[in-house]
Order: sequence, then C-alpha cells, then structure tokens
Amino acid sequence: MVVLRRPERDQFLPTRRATDPNARRQYLELGVNEIRVSSWNELNDCLFEDAWDEQLGRFRATVAYRGMGDSSYALTTGLARLQSRSTRLETAMLRAFIRYARVEVVPGNSIWNWLALAQHHGLPTRLLDWTYSPFVALHFATENARLYDRDGIVWRVNYASSNQLLPDPLKDQLELEMTYVFTAEMLGSVASTLEEFDALGDRHFLAFFEPPSFDDRIVNQYALLSLPSDPTSRLESWLGEMNDAFQRIVIPCDLKGEIRDKLDQANITERVLYPGLDGLGRWLTRYYSPRIPTEGISVDDAPPGVPGPPR
Repeated sequence: MVVLRRPERDQFLPTRRATDPNARRQYLELGVNEIRVSSWNELNDCLFEDAWDEQLGRFRATVAYRGMGDSSYALTTGLARLQSRSTRLETAMLRAFIRYARVEVVPGNSIWNWLALAQHHGLPTRLLDWTYSPFVALHFATENARLYDRDGIVWRVNYASSNQLLPDPLKDQLELEMTYVFTAEMLGSVASTLEEFDALGDRHFLAFFEPPSFDDRIVNQYALLSLPSDPTSRLESWLGEMNDAFQRIVIPCDLKGEIRDKLDQANITERVLYPGLDGLGRWLTRYYSPRIPTEGISVDDAPPGVPGPPR
C-alpha cells in the first residue's frame, strides 16, 4: 500500500492511462490523503479501516463512500458542472421542479425532501450521492467497462469528523437526536430554506443526510447525500483539511476486473441496485459483454458451471 500526503512523495508512475498526473497533483496540493492499493484484501482493509467502535464493542464505521470509474474525476456537484457560480440558478431550477412535479410524491412538502427527490431524478443540485456501503461504492467504480483502461477511485469521508466543522445549530441538533446524520425533518427544524441553511455559518461546511425512501433504488444503494453550504464548491478543496478523516483510495486499472467479478459473485449488481427491468437489462448487458473484445467467441462457448445469470 502506498500512502501519499504531500506532492514531493512521488512514489509511483501511472500504468496505461491509469491516473491523470495533473489531477493527482492537484489533490495532493490540497492535502488530500491518497492511498493506492494493490490487492483485493488490501482494498478491504482500507475500506473498513477504523470501523471498530470501542464504546459500542462493535464494528460500526461512521464513514460515507463514493465510487467513481476514473480517479481523475472530482467531487463536483451537478450544479457546479453547469459552470454557473450563481445560486439563483439553483433556486430557479428547484422552483420549476416543484411546480411541475406532483405534490403527493414528497412527504411533508419539505424543501429538503424536494431537493433529494430532484437529485434522485437527475436534476443538477448541490447534493452529491454517497453510500454507507463500501461494496456499493466499488460497484460504481467498476460498472463502466469503457473505463477499465484507467484507475478508479473510492472517496472515503468520516462524517463524524466532518461534523466538527458544522455550525453550532446543526451540531446541537445532531447531539439532541444522538446521531451523526441528518434527516429532512432534522434539517427543517434548523433551516427551512436553502438560504437559511447557507447563512448558518461564516465559513463553508458540509452536512450529510439520508433521503427518504422514495423507491427501492435508494434503499438498495444504502444512499446518503452530502449537503454543502456552497452550492458550487468542490468538496475536496476543503475536506483536505480533515487529514486522515478524508481519503482517496485509488484502484489500479489492473485490479478492476477482479473486483468486478467478486462483486458479481456477492450479488452487488445492477439487478439489485437498480430494481426493475432497466436494472436487469443493464446487468445482463454488462455481464455478457467481453471485457477484452475477442473474435470467434460467443456466450454459448463459455465454460459451463460458471456462477452467474442463467444461460
């Protein structure tokens, strides 16, 4: 395992397209801890590091994970990708989404429920999708076969530590409820609008909250959302201040195939994470697609007895 904390510790060179050196240099300059694993077992050790809770006497990590197929991808929100620095755009899009959606789809008519629903259905928002499950994050880091020529990434943030940077009203609410993660109702008791939320602190901060279970996809993906006070910020630009509480775990491109096969064996697939016929179609398409295109070999020629979808 290679742990990189400062730009001068340049201990490996990218293989194939591997890691974009410019992107990697930017992350190191921001102080983001980077760990490059070399095996499945080492990867699991990193993902579950510090999961033991001495007080509870159980393995209960306070960690959120986000997997991406290319290690050069940044923690950029959909709103920031529109390349607009105006918060007025966020308000206008969300207002239009609420106007044209059916009111009954959102319980309680909370702005936080509407924001989560909009994110869930593809509207660019300030939110980012995370998961409590490291294996779900690995799925998203390995699901796209077109990215198998470059390194993947799993972002790992300890939200119990990031909560220390929250404004006092939000910290008080978490303490009152004896939890580390907000619900929409908890957020609504402190701030009923985005403007009120942004004004809670005099510096940028990040909260994590669980979206309501609008559908089975949210439940099966063990979903968690990050909510920044700056709607167009890059999260890594200030999460890097958290030292070991925030990490980039780099997955070498040569390791992706093994991880993907083991996730399939563990039933971490599109069929489960995207319930319904669309997920089933995505799963079967990926499962039967050759990882390296070859001529003259069909699915029917595959050796019998291999666990997987029915042939």
